[in-house]
Amino acid sequence: MPSSSFHALVRRSVALLALLVLGACAQLPKEVNRPVSTALASPDGTALATLLRERRNADKARFDSGFLLLGGPQAAYGSRLALIENAQKTLDLQYYAIHADASTGRLVRGLRAAAERGVRVRILLDDFHTIGRDALVLGLAFIPNIEMRLFNPLAGSRGTGFNRMLNAIGEVSRIQQRMHNKLFLADNVMGVTGGRNLGDAYFGNAITGNFVDVDVLAAGPIVQDLSRSFDSYWNNERAYPVQSLVSREEFQRIRDRARRVDQELSDEAAEARNQPKPPDGEPRPGAGPTAEQRARAWDEKPLDLRSAAFVWAPALMLADAPGKIPADSGPGAVRNPDLVVSRPELPSRSATALADLASSGDTVVEGLLHLIGQARTDLLIISPYFVPGPDMQQAFAAARARGVRIRVLTNSLASNDAPIAHVGYARHRKALLAAGVELYELRSEQADFGNVFGSSGGSGVSGESRAMLHSKVLVMDGRLLVVGSMNLDLRSQLQNTEIALLIRSGELSRMAAEQIERGMRERAWHVELAQGTLVWHAPEGSGLQDTDTEPDASATLRFLLRLFGPLAPDQLL
Repeated sequence: MPSSSFHALVRRSVALLALLVLGACAQLPKEVNRPVSTALASPDGTALATLLRERRNADKARFDSGFLLLGGPQAAYGSRLALIENAQKTLDLQYYAIHADASTGRLVRGLRAAAERGVRVRILLDDFHTIGRDALVLGLAFIPNIEMRLFNPLAGSRGTGFNRMLNAIGEVSRIQQRMHNKLFLADNVMGVTGGRNLGDAYFGNAITGNFVDVDVLAAGPIVQDLSRSFDSYWNNERAYPVQSLVSREEFQRIRDRARRVDQELSDEAAEARNQPKPPDGEPRPGAGPTAEQRARAWDEKPLDLRSAAFVWAPALMLADAPGKIPADSGPGAVRNPDLVVSRPELPSRSATALADLASSGDTVVEGLLHLIGQARTDLLIISPYFVPGPDMQQAFAAARARGVRIRVLTNSLASNDAPIAHVGYARHRKALLAAGVELYELRSEQADFGNVFGSSGGSGVSGESRAMLHSKVLVMDGRLLVVGSMNLDLRSQLQNTEIALLIRSGELSRMAAEQIERGMRERAWHVELAQGTLVWHAPEGSGLQDTDTEPDASATLRFLLRLFGPLAPDQLL
């Protein structure tokens, strides 16, 4: 090897080693200024509070809190636009992921407009996805009247995934623990919670795949419970103001890098179509969201809150405390998984017993398992990532012994956006079926679950787009509806923080159950055991044939999962 080439190789190796060492040694700031703030103390006098009072009086509601299920992308997106446009005092957002794309762009402009008219905006975001292009959302932190904090962050640069990998050296255990809560609250009067993050794939606007998801719009005193949960995370030592982690200069570099990448993608797209490159400063067709995506996202209208059909019912909030994630990942790290349970309005003996039972668990998932222990006739469950640990298996076995019918809708291998997570479900599938649990797996195509669990995409979505289940729902005995951020898996039980609403309403439970059952019949494979062999029965009316192999999945993917799946423990899936 020539001397110059050898020296160049040495220099590159030394530079890479230096990057590794610096990434591994990056530390979070020690002295962090976290001004304490809380939700709006008295929402009386706001437009939303007035609207709520008028709606409650007009409906002669027995209960003070109202709920509206949001299944399809239009209702889910429009509800958030409505909260932004009607907020007068505060907007509080808490999310696992906010993606920098077309759908979120419209919401971000609304948040900026709200801040300009004097609304205090607080955004709490888990740090896992704040890299690459998605790091652009951190620019909200530098807008007047908007505060933004990152929960459980990693130190160091967030320009690329490679940088994040370097930062994660020595933090493998902590990076597994994420804030998975989802809240979108306005004036402490109305709010949305459920399964959706913010991004194209959650609002039927992605090109290659969209999530089938469900949220609930809540109004009334229950929102104050949601706000108290938000405040406990916002003011926690695990929440770092963006400015303590990313300087304005670093954010400018992130933005410049994203623009360069967009330009390169645009040029490549133009070349692929044999089109001339647009002059500098002109719109670049391959950069960022397509015109079709922008049209679908930006043409969405705010939900009409005055005509929304609220169902008034008592409800509980279950929320993991921030201490479920240790503040320090070192040897002395302390984990405090206390569960926060709100108390029901107009408490009855059964409602109080329900609250006491739910609070007997340490986490949201454990609280739900205690509730499952009270099921008498029927359990309908949607869990996109379904990895039943020993506690869940025991709860299901006990319920089946009482004669409870259990039906679970989860992802098929083909519809799962994280195929490795399918391994943890597949290894327990035969045992679940043998115990009498009925299993359904979403067909990997655009699914339409009706007006509650709505279409995964809007009209005009590419035919290559696939449906991926992301809803987290439980209906118990036709009278209790649970909608939240949690999956029935060990990650949600042991590692992530979660939040859920428990609504005691026969009307809402019936609405949800009808749509789930329709989805199971028409949009899902029904898995059964036939003489020890798994059989997937095709959805009604699909014209497909039954099969004894994972439907719609390639032989290569099935082989890789069989090969590497046994190496992955359930708690990491």
